[in-house]
Amino acid sequence: MADSSTQSIIIGAAPERVTAVICDFACYPEWTDAVRRVEVVEEYEDGYASQVRFTIDAGVMADEYVLAYSYAEDLSRIEWHLVAPSKMQKSQRGSYDLVGNPDGSTTVTYTLEVDLSVGMLGMFRRKAEKMIMDTALKQLKRRVEATGAAQ
Repeated sequence: MADSSTQSIIIGAAPERVTAVICDFACYPEWTDAVRRVEVVEEYEDGYASQVRFTIDAGVMADEYVLAYSYAEDLSRIEWHLVAPSKMQKSQRGSYDLVGNPDGSTTVTYTLEVDLSVGMLGMFRRKAEKMIMDTALKQLKRRVEATGAAQ
């Protein structure tokens, strides 16, 4: 059984811009350090990805897996889960919750639950989860704010 971890960050952009970056899977290798390749396998009728294949290489952890995505109607929540076990993961569930703030910024809350196929001491696993989530949120913030400045 995997434990769930949650972290939040404030991004200096409207929720729509944050959502656009999160949903632009093809560009992940440009701004996410560990992601080497991304392929949208299936899409919903509205064009949003329903299944996405990721190839990651984070040094000690390299893996390829497919995530299934679902979206809140107003796109304030993006959820995913692992379609089938991979080399490194038995299961993965996650979500981004986006809340617009009065100053035009967005609070993004990232929740992640991963059950690894390889054994790892709880203390090391929690430290790794915190580092992965912290890095992911900082890279998302940097990408969203950089694309906003370019507009």
